Amino acid sequence: MRLFAPYDLFASLAQRTPDWLLPLVGRCGIAGVFFMSGRTKVTGLLTITQSTYYLFETDYRLPLVPPHLAAQLSATSETVFPILLVLGLFTRASALALLGMTTVIEVFVYPDAWPTHLSWAALMLPLIARGAGAVSLDRWLKIP
Repeated sequence: MRLFAPYDLFASLAQRTPDWLLPLVGRCGIAGVFFMSGRTKVTGLLTITQSTYYLFETDYRLPLVPPHLAAQLSATSETVFPILLVLGLFTRASALALLGMTTVIEVFVYPDAWPTHLSWAALMLPLIARGAGAVSLDRWLKIP
């Protein structure tokens, strides 16, 4: 049994992780991924670049959604929802919106990138299911 003593100690310490920490790290982690992606699509606050429009007309072309509209929705979503996630405001809806965006990217744009998209989903699903956690505006404002 002494063989597992270091692991037992590690597990005991890991179980003491505060409940507020995991959702906070998850929110900030996935927010960073999307926010940085959104920043590549715009200049200034939300001025969409011509190269972004071009990408949505060619590489990122979606069925049923005009490229111009898709570019605007993508850039806006990748800016607004990550900010809401960091604040912990409307967390479930923000994570769900970004999970929907991830699904669209997986199905229509980068179908071979499922390991990356699955790792993103792994951060968003607990936020959708359990909410933002104690360190959030959702908790302070009593938003479920």
